[in-house]
Amino acid sequence: YASLSADTDTRVAKEQERKTRAQALYTKLSATTAYVNPELIKIGAAKITAFRGQNPDLERRFGFLLTDVLRGAPHTLGDEAEKTLSLYGDVLAGPDNLYSIFANGEIPFPEIKLSDGKTIKLSQAKYSLYRQSTNRADRKIVFDNFWGAWKPYEGTIGANLSNQVAEEIANAKARHYPDALAAATFPDNMPETVYRTLVKEANAGLPTLHRYFKLRAKLLGVKDMAYYDIYPPLFVIDQKYDVPKSQELTLAALNNLGPEYLGLLEKGWAGRWMNVYPHEGKANGGYMNNGAYDVHPYLLLNHNDDYDSLSTFAHEWGHAVHTMLTTESQPYEKAGYSTFIAETASIMNEMLLVDYMIAHAKTKQEKLAYLSEALESVRGTFFRQTMFAEFQLKLHEEVEAGRPLSGGRITELYCDVLKRYHGDAKGVVKIDPAYCDEWMFIPHFYYGFYVYQYATSMSGAALLAKRIETGDPKERDTFIAMLKKGGSEYPYDIYKEAGIDMATPAPYRALIARMNSIMDQIEKLERTK
Repeated sequence: YASLSADTDTRVAKEQERKTRAQALYTKLSATTAYVNPELIKIGAAKITAFRGQNPDLERRFGFLLTDVLRGAPHTLGDEAEKTLSLYGDVLAGPDNLYSIFANGEIPFPEIKLSDGKTIKLSQAKYSLYRQSTNRADRKIVFDNFWGAWKPYEGTIGANLSNQVAEEIANAKARHYPDALAAATFPDNMPETVYRTLVKEANAGLPTLHRYFKLRAKLLGVKDMAYYDIYPPLFVIDQKYDVPKSQELTLAALNNLGPEYLGLLEKGWAGRWMNVYPHEGKANGGYMNNGAYDVHPYLLLNHNDDYDSLSTFAHEWGHAVHTMLTTESQPYEKAGYSTFIAETASIMNEMLLVDYMIAHAKTKQEKLAYLSEALESVRGTFFRQTMFAEFQLKLHEEVEAGRPLSGGRITELYCDVLKRYHGDAKGVVKIDPAYCDEWMFIPHFYYGFYVYQYATSMSGAALLAKRIETGDPKERDTFIAMLKKGGSEYPYDIYKEAGIDMATPAPYRALIARMNSIMDQIEKLERTK
């Protein structure tokens, strides 16, 4: 309640204070209960196994938790050490808090004059809007001035991100992990090969990404593709999607998911579960909050009646139905699910939606527009997020190898990855070194090894969507059973039970094949009169 109220109007001080008090209370709760896991480990696996066999309710509610706690024994410290580490929760949030305050409120952005004579004051929102301009000169001036505003703070933000990396490495060492990646993947019992296979396959698929950039350059009519040419739409969709229309299209697109899934969607829409439209003071973006287990999920949206809003609508309601399914199927103790599974549930809805829109497009222009949306989604969610994941891994490996980080060194590392993914050396997309400060702008680098799960989820979702689109009820049931498992099993195992091994190249290659197929369709349509 405190979090949702604070985001409803970020200008209200009492709501922000209540959210801060709630966060402090949670830290206190964590510290007060830090003794539990060490005590369970002291009891020992043999005795706990006997208890589980004697008490069905203990097994039903806490069986998986107990298994997980015992698995973590090598990385669990004594009572006092666990309590001490838990007390540092607020302190360790420092780099993220500093970044948020600076990036969202204090960085001084300049005013710029656009080609039509209009003067605007840059901001994050204005950057996101005007980088899509159809006027190339405007895109360049937006990029030059936006990244120019960040450059003077390279040292400060570099020190801040270095602290984040150092904290993650220190935590890994304190808990006896070999490195920070092992510490990050341990909670989900995720094989490190998933992370490394993702990065390897994305690099192997760079020719497909470069094919997309060349196609984009051709469609935009530019010979020297620059980084600021990535964002303008290739085709314009002149359509409006208000909430009733978004509901209608989402239902139609998800029809193959069956009556149980669709019934939960309609139940949610019949309630007052979402804050839909933008208003002054409201938090940006969109999310689903599933914290009220005994009530229902809540959604914050900023619906602008465009296609992006429609896609976000389907995405966030994918999270909401996932929550409803797991809440109905699991006790509270097993209801919390991994991001690894959560993003699959939502991204698959986006894929089913865009495929439906492509299939039902009324004109060639509409079909091209929806195909380009599908194409851009793979670029942004798979390749871009994997690029971030590879960069994060390099940052940690630098420090773990004894090499210090600075703002300048971080920029060098980011520039290397950015240029490779965009084919700078091959003349595909020219990366101006001035834009290599982009790492300073990305909040996800303060969330630990987090972003890779967007890319893995999209890869898994692509395979699941392809199966579900066959209309086979067995495929639908497999997917819904996957969502109902909640946190009762490890996410990697849940995927394997659905017939997908995320540690193998197959799901990533299937997504890259989807991207090539979309480009084939665009090129074929472009050749027709």
